[in-house]
This record gives sequence, C-alpha cells and structure tokens, in this order.
Amino acid sequence: MISKEKKQQIITAFGRTPEDTGSPEVQIALLTERITELTEHLKNNKKDHHSRRGLLKMVGQRRGLLEYLKKTNIEGYRSLIAEPESASQNLIYGIGYGSQG
Repeated sequence: MISKEKKQQIITAFGRTPEDTGSPEVQIALLTERITELTEHLKNNKKDHHSRRGLLKMVGQRRGLLEYLKKTNIEGYRSLIAEPESASQNLIYGIGYGSQG
C-alpha cells in the first residue's frame, strides 16, 4: 500500500496542479507505484494468485490509460514515458505481463 507521503509526492510530481488526482498522468504514475509494490509482494508470495489477478487488472488499466494519453496528448505521453521516476520502463510498457509490448 502506498503511504500518504509517497502518494502526495507522486501527485505533486505528475499532476497539473498540487491537488490534481484525476489526470491520466497521475493515475498512470500511481498505478505504476502500486504495480511495483505488488510485484515485490508476489516475489515473496508465489502462490498468491488472487493478488496476481489484481496485478494483471492494474496492468491492463494502466495500458488503457497510456493508450488514451497517447491519443489525446502525445507530448504528455512522451514526457511520462521518458520520466525516470516512473519506476521501470518495463512496467510502463507492460512488458513481461503477457502483453505484446
């Protein structure tokens, strides 16, 4: 679970305003952080299939948000992808989770 402080840092870094929680950039960054934490959890708990399903749903949701952002705001999409703070490029693109990359 993401701490309040970490969540606020992400919102401040990616949001259009300090209170912006609904823009696709913020949602993608928050999902990426949650996916990273859940991936670490699954490394230690290999048989936790319920959480694995939740992880796959989050990856799919993030991919949809990335596609939406790519269609509506290509500059915002490129800056988000190039952002080094967005965990791992593999997580951003969904590589390694049954996707076609």
